[in-house]
Amino acid sequence: MRDSGYLICMGPAMAFIVSEPEQPAIEVCINFGVFAGRDATRAEIDRLAGWLLDEVGEVSIISEERLETDGSVEASVHQVRIQVANGADDREALAERIVERAEYWARLCVAERHAEIADDV
Repeated sequence: MRDSGYLICMGPAMAFIVSEPEQPAIEVCINFGVFAGRDATRAEIDRLAGWLLDEVGEVSIISEERLETDGSVEASVHQVRIQVANGADDREALAERIVERAEYWARLCVAERHAEIADDV
């Protein structure tokens, strides 16, 4: 960007609009907090990534606190999302294999460590 002939360097934006968001070929959502009663740890997410990389060449794993509210009701849950940009020739079969690994991973995490709140679920 130029102003009066001088180059103005701008740093990274704190918040920005994604004008054309890319849609992943496959997206799997894990309701981790509902069953574990806690957030997934970085080590657990790293383990999940390792389990997925032999199935896909590249994967994005998003660990997020999801909040939905309308002013009178509020709900918050920890979710883990798996996004694969390029689906295989048989996208549906690959998606099913990812779901199977994700469910196994989540059950293992819950069995190893969970909050007492999750005992009633």
